[in-house]
Amino acid sequence: MAIDSPPRITPDAPAPGMSARDKLILLVLCAAQFIVALDFSILNVALPVLGDDLGMGQADLQWAVTAFALPSGGFLLLSGRIADLYGRRRVFLLGLALFTAASVLATLAWSPAVFLAGRALQGLGAAVVVPTGMSLLTTTFAEGPQRERALGISGTLLSLGFTIGMVLGGVMTDTLGWRSTMGLLAAAGLAVLALAPGLLAESRPAERPRIDVPGAVTVTGGLLALIYGLSTAAQRGFGGVDVLVALALGAVLLAAFVAVESRAAEPLVSLPMLRRPTVAWGNLAGLVTFAMMSTVVFLLTLYLQEVLELSAFRSGLVFGVQGLFAVAAGLTASKVIARFGARATLLGGLAVQAVFTAALLALGRDGSGAWLALAAASIACVGHLWAIVAYGVTATSGLPDGEQGLATGLVTSSQQIGLTVGIPLLSAVASARTADLAGGGADFASATLGGIRLGLGVDALVVVVVAAAVAAGLRKRRAA
Repeated sequence: MAIDSPPRITPDAPAPGMSARDKLILLVLCAAQFIVALDFSILNVALPVLGDDLGMGQADLQWAVTAFALPSGGFLLLSGRIADLYGRRRVFLLGLALFTAASVLATLAWSPAVFLAGRALQGLGAAVVVPTGMSLLTTTFAEGPQRERALGISGTLLSLGFTIGMVLGGVMTDTLGWRSTMGLLAAAGLAVLALAPGLLAESRPAERPRIDVPGAVTVTGGLLALIYGLSTAAQRGFGGVDVLVALALGAVLLAAFVAVESRAAEPLVSLPMLRRPTVAWGNLAGLVTFAMMSTVVFLLTLYLQEVLELSAFRSGLVFGVQGLFAVAAGLTASKVIARFGARATLLGGLAVQAVFTAALLALGRDGSGAWLALAAASIACVGHLWAIVAYGVTATSGLPDGEQGLATGLVTSSQQIGLTVGIPLLSAVASARTADLAGGGADFASATLGGIRLGLGVDALVVVVVAAAVAAGLRKRRAA
């Protein structure tokens, strides 16, 4: 009988230690994840300066983000299967090399077209690095305390990378120019590439699978259309014809993907695996915790800089404190799981995230709002990190190595899709509310604050609803 959640271990049964080589392997794999997470956010505050330098109009700046988001979210599942077919180490190194070369191209870009090409290639490299890196992690570290510790560190750095990217983007753009943000990614990629070949061992299933071409086409096309629709809606609202067509096409293709997978001999996504409550509910929780916490960071950036008019440096201090809380939470997550179990940790983490996101509804226009943002977001981030580690443990436990590529492909898809769709979706909600208030005569700061509050309220509500659904789904499994 498969194990659906990791066994509890008592405090007097310490997790087996990692060797020096294991620690170096973990460092390399986590560093690669961290670099990709940085890339999701490091350009956010640099976009106006970048646009002026390259001659990109305001309406075109969204493509600096969308060009990365489309391939990074769209090709995740296909990349995981290709890694199972040709070897996870080999594909990981190729993806990292592509990401690094693309970062160099984006750094040196002399025109908008060249820059956007670099961003798209970065996204494609990220779509390869993330699932292969996670597969290497879960096959290197045995299920149980050792894997929980590895997932805790990985999840911490992934979330921390997104937060630090917001800080570094502002500081580096102000001091060194926007090109330094892309140059940092290139340098970090080169450093990981120098270490990885000598540390990572090749890993693939005992039997080489075939690529499910119809499944690959439908899921990749569906994700690309969905991400394009949401990203464009964040800029122009949901009323545009291209937005509606993209969202409808995405829904149709993803529905077709489910139908294709139910008949495929070697499916890209195992539907029987998705019928496992731990896999299905764990991944839903992971998608939502990433989507909603990344949105909190984005909306708080708007609040600090556009409502309170704080500098990039002072805003960065707020997220710096949040980063410290994230590190502490990630390092303690495996102990919390050992004490209370993965299910309780997952639900508790989601509850903490929801409660302290809701606390941000009290944000105002006076200086005390910065302290509330610092305290509430930092504590919400603790719950977020516990949920990240617990969902990774839940969704990959009890599966043989031959299915780890598929399982970790789902886990990393949840992460990347969450990071990709959360901000544009709730940004569109906040922007619509801001426009309504501004049309009613409110000043810029008040209208912006009203939109931010609505976005945060919807954010907290989504986490509560999903936490309740996950609790019910996992409770039924335990009863069975």
